Amino acid sequence: MPKPHLFMPNILSAISAIGAIPFIWGLVVLEIWSSVVGGIVIVVSKLWFADRMVCLYDDIKDATPKYKSWLY
Repeated sequence: MPKPHLFMPNILSAISAIGAIPFIWGLVVLEIWSSVVGGIVIVVSKLWFADRMVCLYDDIKDATPKYKSWLY
């Protein structure tokens, strides 16, 4: 895996886990704003994670014939 892509998935997963705390708390105590804020943090971090995976694919798609075959 290329070096620029080594640590970002872990950071984004941690951010998502941190967002789960207020989300779950808001669901337990029926507090809407905690749930909304936690949900937004979770969704944004997962979307950013997906963006990073697309960048990773762009960086490695020409590295091996196996990856090149994914284009067809």
